[in-house]
Amino acid sequence: MELREFNNQVHPSPDYPSPYSSQHSLRLRTGPTQDTSAVQFDWSSPPEDAEDSNEPQNLRELPLHMSLKRAVWQVQKMKVPVVSSSWNIKRSKTFHRFCEVAKYILSYFVLWNRGIQRIGGHFGGGVRSYFLFLRFLVILNFLSSLLIAAFVLIPSIVFRSMKFNSTIALTVNLNGTESCLHYDPKPDALMVFYTYFLDLVSGTGFMEYSYLFYGYYNNSKIESNGFSYNIPLAYLLTAAFYFLFCLICMIIRMGGTARLVVVTGGGAVGGYSMLVFTGWDHGLQGDRTTKLKQNNLRHRLQVDLEEERLKKKAASLTLGQTVSLYALRVFLNLVVLILIGAAFYGIAEATQFSQSRKTTGFVGLLLQYLPSMVITASNFVVPLLCDKIALLEKYSPSTTVILALLRAVFLRLVSLGVLLYTLWEQITCKGEINSGNCEPCSYYYDQYKCWETRVGQEMYKLTLFDFLITITTLILVEFPRRIVVDHCSCKLTQWVGRQEFLVAPNVLALVYSQTVVWTGALFCPLLPFINTIKFIFFFYCKKITLFQNCQPATRNFRSTTSNFFFLLVLLFGWMLSSVVLLYSVSKIHPSYGCGPFRIYPAMWEVVPEAVKMLSSSSKEFLFYIGSQKCSIPLFIFSCVLLCYVNVLTSVHGKSVALLRSQCKLEQRDKQFLVRQIEELNATMQNLHREPQQPLRETEPFYHTSPQWNQYNNYAFDPNEDPNPY
Repeated sequence: MELREFNNQVHPSPDYPSPYSSQHSLRLRTGPTQDTSAVQFDWSSPPEDAEDSNEPQNLRELPLHMSLKRAVWQVQKMKVPVVSSSWNIKRSKTFHRFCEVAKYILSYFVLWNRGIQRIGGHFGGGVRSYFLFLRFLVILNFLSSLLIAAFVLIPSIVFRSMKFNSTIALTVNLNGTESCLHYDPKPDALMVFYTYFLDLVSGTGFMEYSYLFYGYYNNSKIESNGFSYNIPLAYLLTAAFYFLFCLICMIIRMGGTARLVVVTGGGAVGGYSMLVFTGWDHGLQGDRTTKLKQNNLRHRLQVDLEEERLKKKAASLTLGQTVSLYALRVFLNLVVLILIGAAFYGIAEATQFSQSRKTTGFVGLLLQYLPSMVITASNFVVPLLCDKIALLEKYSPSTTVILALLRAVFLRLVSLGVLLYTLWEQITCKGEINSGNCEPCSYYYDQYKCWETRVGQEMYKLTLFDFLITITTLILVEFPRRIVVDHCSCKLTQWVGRQEFLVAPNVLALVYSQTVVWTGALFCPLLPFINTIKFIFFFYCKKITLFQNCQPATRNFRSTTSNFFFLLVLLFGWMLSSVVLLYSVSKIHPSYGCGPFRIYPAMWEVVPEAVKMLSSSSKEFLFYIGSQKCSIPLFIFSCVLLCYVNVLTSVHGKSVALLRSQCKLEQRDKQFLVRQIEELNATMQNLHREPQQPLRETEPFYHTSPQWNQYNNYAFDPNEDPNPY
């Protein structure tokens, strides 16, 4: 099909005033019998590219208005196509239908797809992003559990059941260290029933001597009929590939989020336009959620206006007011640092007190969970106080939220680091392994006979305590609060209201839980599997409390880069766990009496020992990869590649900046044209409203001026004598 020109020619309008000029339009007009605005469409003509392509032309790409497109579509349905093109059209339609049906069927196999869509429909995309992030962590932990089970757990179970206990030869000197070999965590045969519960929640007793912890795995190498399997090497390489796999998954997800941030400009460009034209969530269902979304949009506009007001106010401050404001902020930051430091000191003291006391029963259980309780309490109290302090710093609303989140992230991750540092001080005698209590085992054997298992128990207790706190809060806090608010009409309960589902703190709690799992994965191999079950329970618990007890937050995290920020925080947690892994593998001496590395001076020594057993060609290849002949060219190539990517990114960034500046200029031009049109319309209206002067008797009946009322008068020629007779 093709579009013809507007009636082949557009006639110019006369310069004298016509009866159609009363509409005050700036468009050119023709006679009343012609309609030049109508598009003449040749219904019988084929498309221009019909000879080149067998695909039907998409009506969405045609520059036609909706009514004309609908008419074209109806005509196309009535026309009988050619047999060859009909077959191609049917085939393409069948293929598209098959793809749609396949996508619809596969959607049933996507984990929690329907539930997450329902959550997004009732509470918007912000809450939905939390559950998408939770699903990502569930899948990540599940795949990691399969990796660990395939290369460490299942081979250990099979070899132990078949009694393949071919122990690797000793590579360390045991002279003077015979006392370090004793490790017997097996519980007594007869035990009181409640001790099983205590062992279950603390990781001791029968739980300690199981596949859950590091100390139960053997230092065995199986060789049978040409088959060889090295348990220590598989244990270490599986942990390394586990961390590498998690890093790759995070980078892939961050790449997709970063592309979205670049496309949207991070919310910094055209924020008002994006909010007005693309801010509405069309998946919302119900009047309640619609009103909440309206309140959310109104709040975001208020936040933008408040930020503009604060910027203008900050620009108008005098020198004395600016100095006093910054002095207040410095003082409040010192107060925040004192609070965070007090929390760290409490965590360190609680860890030392818990590790130094040996008490059984319920009191012993409380002592073992004392570090976990102090960490949880500090993660709840200190961010709450920091939020109140941030209100006094007089930052913009978005800066206040981001600053509070950064402080919460710093507190959560560094509190875990303080716990690990305190354990390191006690295990290595503050780094002095050749003196004091660390002789002759190079670690504090009297208190930590298998220090790897003790570290794994701490991470296990942190994971379990976080889960118990979530369940307890749901049952004892959130449900009673909802019941009181719904059935009590006093002003206090109505002012408190239902609990708001805050996306940012909930996501940071997931990041903290995942960081704990990464930290303890080397010492507790089944911790990713436990975390998978925990996050599955989290999904259903959060879903129940979301629909039953909570309402969406009226003040959400207003930033298009929130998902990228959460993944960046998760990457920081991965880096902290990687430091713990690398230091434990390379620096701390393994326990003599437990684990697969008991015969090595360091866990990393298993890799050189395995390389020595390879063939000469394999060793030469590995040595060549690690030599300068390969590393220096690889480093140069990496630098060149990074420079190329950096230049390409800068060029694309300049292009994007140029396009944005052009968009701004076009917007300003449109605003200027709108003002000109308004001024011209106002001028025309004023001219038509002015009363015309009556004609004098001495003047002729025609106008003797070449212009009248700003229009040319063709009835008078200035070169002609007005009185020829």
